[in-house]
Amino acid sequence: MLTVFERLSNSWELVKASYGVVRSHRQLLLYPLISMLATLVVMIVFAIPLFASGVVSAASSGDELTSGQSIVSVVLAFLFYFAMYTVIIFSNTALVGASLRHMQGKPATLRDGFQIASERINTILGYAAISATVGVILNAIRDEDNFLSQILASIVSVAWNLITFLVIPVLVVENVGPIEAIKRSGSLLKRTWGEQVVGTFSISMVFGLITLLVVLVIGLPLFMLLAATGSAALMILGVVLIVFIVMAINLFGTTLNGVFQAALYRYATNDITEGETDEYFDESLLRNAFHPR
Repeated sequence: MLTVFERLSNSWELVKASYGVVRSHRQLLLYPLISMLATLVVMIVFAIPLFASGVVSAASSGDELTSGQSIVSVVLAFLFYFAMYTVIIFSNTALVGASLRHMQGKPATLRDGFQIASERINTILGYAAISATVGVILNAIRDEDNFLSQILASIVSVAWNLITFLVIPVLVVENVGPIEAIKRSGSLLKRTWGEQVVGTFSISMVFGLITLLVVLVIGLPLFMLLAATGSAALMILGVVLIVFIVMAINLFGTTLNGVFQAALYRYATNDITEGETDEYFDESLLRNAFHPR
């Protein structure tokens, strides 16, 4: 059994090695960028029927939705989640697929990653439908004016994210159906609990702190300076600049998280052949990290 300190050390090594992959193959950053642009399009597309149905105006004014509006809101919510998850899962599958190829010493272009995702489109759509259903249910629980409901939704959300954390690399490597992929990811969770929690926490914490520092150290003083000029155009320009920087930070964090998923999958499954040299990960980290319980 690995000790707590050994797990912490392994987790941090995985995060650092994942950064090495992104640093050497910066085209991986394009997958989250394309995903972000596509999700913006989805948001705009779904905003139109939401406003047209009167759901937004009724919600903003505090009025109760009619039965028709309630049905429309639920249907649109599911379709919105489904479209968003399809875009995100497709892009993440491409990112993880390309990352795994790089880790195995194989060349992978941007097109190669999307080709991997395209070959698994049916499974991606199935997983997106499951994720959309979970998202709608959690959103309904959160809408309840009940403190216990809020806690329950948070607990279920965290549990779901942990259980499904390795679904994407499972889809890429094992090419199974969405339900089997979730089961497989859940079983790998038992082996990667420490690494998964600490690794994702490390990534989230680092990029969360960077974002906070950018807003406080650069964004706030810059906005105050531009506000002092009295120019609305300059203030808007300053806000756009800060948003752009924050988005860039988020893109890098998202990319690193996708690479970490691929690395953690290899780590969990000892996916390294005898005599193989890994450019980014120490062989003992991948091969000898786990011991049977």
